[in-house]
Amino acid sequence: MKKFLRGLAAASAIAAGLLASAQALAAFPDKPIRFVVPNTAGSATDQLARTVGLTVQQRSGQAVVIDNKAGANGIIAAEFVAKAPADGYTVLIGNVTTNAANPYLYKKLPYSADKDFVPLTGLGRGSQVMVVNNDLPAKTVGEFIALAKANPGKYTFGSGGASARVATEGFAQMAGVKLLHVPYKGNPLALTDVMAGQIHILFTDMTTALPLVRSGKVRALGVTSKTRSVYLPDVPTIDESGVRGYEAGYWFAAYAPAGTPPDVVATLNRLLTEGVRSDSAATFFKSVGMDAFATTSDEMREFNRIELIQWSKSIKAAGIEPE
Repeated sequence: MKKFLRGLAAASAIAAGLLASAQALAAFPDKPIRFVVPNTAGSATDQLARTVGLTVQQRSGQAVVIDNKAGANGIIAAEFVAKAPADGYTVLIGNVTTNAANPYLYKKLPYSADKDFVPLTGLGRGSQVMVVNNDLPAKTVGEFIALAKANPGKYTFGSGGASARVATEGFAQMAGVKLLHVPYKGNPLALTDVMAGQIHILFTDMTTALPLVRSGKVRALGVTSKTRSVYLPDVPTIDESGVRGYEAGYWFAAYAPAGTPPDVVATLNRLLTEGVRSDSAATFFKSVGMDAFATTSDEMREFNRIELIQWSKSIKAAGIEPE
C-alpha cells in the first residue's frame, strides 16, 4: 500500500508538472518581451523593431522593450540572445550582419549563427543606396570611380555593419578602385559624418538614407538593386552606371535562443508576422523604401542556410580577410 501511495504521489507530481508547463505555454507571453537590437537607436534595425514591436505589444497585451546593444558588428547583441534563457522572452532583431556575414568576417565568434538560434520570421528587406558628401566633385558613379582611380586610397567609406562594408568592398573590387574603410557602430553615425565631410562615401539602407537624400543633405549616386528603386526613380542603378553585374541588398529577421519550445516559437511567429503585415508596418515600409518579409520559421531557416552560403562567396569576392 505504501508503495502504491508513493507511486500515486509521484504520478500526481509529474501530472502537476506537466499541467504547469502546459499552462505556462498557453499563457505565453505573460510578461514583457525584450527585443534586442544590434544597432544604434535610429538605425533601420531599430526603427523596424519599434514598428513591429508596437503591434506585438497590442496583440499580446504585454510590453515590448527595445534593448539597443550596438557595437562589435552586432556580436554583442547576438551573443547576449544566444546565451539568454530559451523561454521566448528575449528576441534578437537580427540582420544579414549578425546571422549571415559575421561567420565569414571573423575567425572566431562567441555564437553560432546557425546553431544557437531558432528563426522566428523574416521582417523586412531591401536595397541600398550609394551616397556621398555634397561637396564631393562627383555627380555620377562614373565620375566617382574616375576620382578614386586618380587618387588611390584618398577617399574614405564608412560602414555600420557587414551589408554596408561588403557592398562597398565589392563595388571597389568590381570598379577597380582603392578606398579606405572607417568602421562605425551604426549607419546613422556614418551618415552624419558623410554630411559633415568627415568621410566621403557610404553604402547604406534606404531606411537610413532616404530622408536625407530627399532633403538634399547628401547626394545619391546609385542604388544597389538590379532595377531602379521606386523610392528613388531618378537615381540609376550601379549596374547601369557601368559596374556591370553589381548587386547588393540587406534583410532583417527575428530569432529566439535555440531550444525555445515549439509552441512559443509558433506564438512569436504569429505575433511578429501580424506586426509585419499590419497597416502601421505597411506605412513604415513605404516611407523608408523597405519591403515586408514575413515568413514561417522553417522558411526563414532555409533562407538563412542559403544566405550563409551566398555571403561566404560575397565576402571572399570582395577580398575581405577574416579578422
